[in-house]
Amino acid sequence: MTSEVIEDEKQFYSKAKTYWKQIPPTVDGMLGGVVDMVDVTEDFLAKAKTYLGEEGKRVRNYFCCGLQDFSPEPSSYDVIWIQWVIGHLTDQHLAEFLRRCKRGLRPNGIIVIKDNMAQEGVILDDVDSSVCRDLEVVRRIIRSAGLSLLAEERQENLPDEIYHVYSFALR
Repeated sequence: MTSEVIEDEKQFYSKAKTYWKQIPPTVDGMLGGVVDMVDVTEDFLAKAKTYLGEEGKRVRNYFCCGLQDFSPEPSSYDVIWIQWVIGHLTDQHLAEFLRRCKRGLRPNGIIVIKDNMAQEGVILDDVDSSVCRDLEVVRRIIRSAGLSLLAEERQENLPDEIYHVYSFALR
């Protein structure tokens, strides 16, 4: 209950008013603006800039590199979203990347992974040079990176003939 943590209501509201007076009335001011994009392909980043249009102004940095080489700035992110890319990292590089992501979080920040999951084991896709891991393998890598699994959910309403898609919230 707020009454247990707020001792002086007038001071509580006054501090908020003082804080928000110094914040610019922009999307960056209201939302913090901390959005970065990482992709291994320059063409994909260029297309993202075009696709985003005006919203692209919210992207602070476009990093062109593989995640095995990317280090998020320490204590900079409330959310790090990793979608349909973990299969392009070896187990060791994925664990190392997740450790760097953990260091990149602000207090109470989270890491979200959304990706395909194999039914069993690890399946190599020689065409795009990726792997698809089963849930237990991914959970093991998450634990080895020193992260806790806050939530896990399977996406519903996808065709049965494709990989299952799961989302994980980590801290």
